[in-house]
Amino acid sequence: MKLFLILLGIILIVYCGVLFLLGGYGTKFFLIWAVLGIVCIVWALWGKKILFRLSKWIRKTFYACVTIGFVIFIMVEALIISGFFAKAPADLDYLVVLGAQLKPGGPSYVLQMRLDEAYEYLIDNEDTLVIVSGGQGSDEPDTEAQGMYEYLVGRGIAPERIIKEDQSTDTSENIRFSMQYLDAENNSVGIVSNNFHIFRATHLAEAAGYTEVYGLPARSHVGYLPNNMFREFFGILKDFFTGNLN
Repeated sequence: MKLFLILLGIILIVYCGVLFLLGGYGTKFFLIWAVLGIVCIVWALWGKKILFRLSKWIRKTFYACVTIGFVIFIMVEALIISGFFAKAPADLDYLVVLGAQLKPGGPSYVLQMRLDEAYEYLIDNEDTLVIVSGGQGSDEPDTEAQGMYEYLVGRGIAPERIIKEDQSTDTSENIRFSMQYLDAENNSVGIVSNNFHIFRATHLAEAAGYTEVYGLPARSHVGYLPNNMFREFFGILKDFFTGNLN
């Protein structure tokens, strides 16, 4: 077990370094992998000594919390994976494309995958309108909505089919602020995001009042996927405990 934890710690630290070199992560969350790696190594070297100094009931409580936490983590990750297989019917009234990082040169990889998924659906369903949702972050050259609008128009989608929602700053606001442009009780709506994000996004929409909502999962970069799915775990817990999820 000691050797396993040391090797795991090294792998986690290396993965953090790989994410840093890849860039495009948008947040500093990737640093958690280095922290976890250090924890694994420290635990391998001194964990038993630390536990030995604690009382028996504290040790039992610790192991119980770790076990419960692991079970919750597996259950939530299973829900996240279920979103990978979401399907949407043809001829939806609206798509809502959730925002992601906009770079000076255009949409980030994550955002481009969402836009490409929306583009394919819009080409096949000519009566569907699309709401591109996202404001401007401090490190972004323009609003995400404007960047998405320009990308879709550049690929041939008619401007009159695109509605810009440019005030939202997170997923919950993407969902809620887009409601002003559609009839959430009567319109059919497809939520476009990356596969790891679909479960939370569609359930946020249902909690907000969308009555007919479907997920359209876009691809994800395989190198970022573990990081994104781990981050999504905390996103789901946050939205659950703040009442944003059903």
